[in-house]
Amino acid sequence: MKKTLKPGIAYEHRFTVPTSKTVPALYPESAEFTAMPEVFATGFLVGLLEWACIKAINPHLDWPEEQTVGTHIDVSHEAATPPGLEVTVTVELIEVVGRKLVFAVMAHDGVDCISTGRHERFVINRQKFDAKVETKKRPAQR
Repeated sequence: MKKTLKPGIAYEHRFTVPTSKTVPALYPESAEFTAMPEVFATGFLVGLLEWACIKAINPHLDWPEEQTVGTHIDVSHEAATPPGLEVTVTVELIEVVGRKLVFAVMAHDGVDCISTGRHERFVINRQKFDAKVETKKRPAQR
């Protein structure tokens, strides 16, 4: 982590919602999802918020050796957004505690505020993280 990684870092990210990011596309294997309205899915909204946070802080990490993973999300999804609308996400790093990063997040679709909340990420060493994941893949040895 670079010395520049500190509270106050802000970033704005824009994304035009395609049909592939709507509720029916979230889990096409699910008859329940495919029958739902074609609006921006909460699952994809969460991913968009994470993406903006990553973009905000990557210049302040030793990328790609250091990366971040999401560890907590507490956000609303207040309004439906149809495909074709542009969503603007604004994020601000509000707290750094060791390797834990806390962000205030907000998204607007040009008509409504669609999301507000907080998101936490954790700085990882990619090589160590991958090694730990590999051990999880192996069957437990007795």
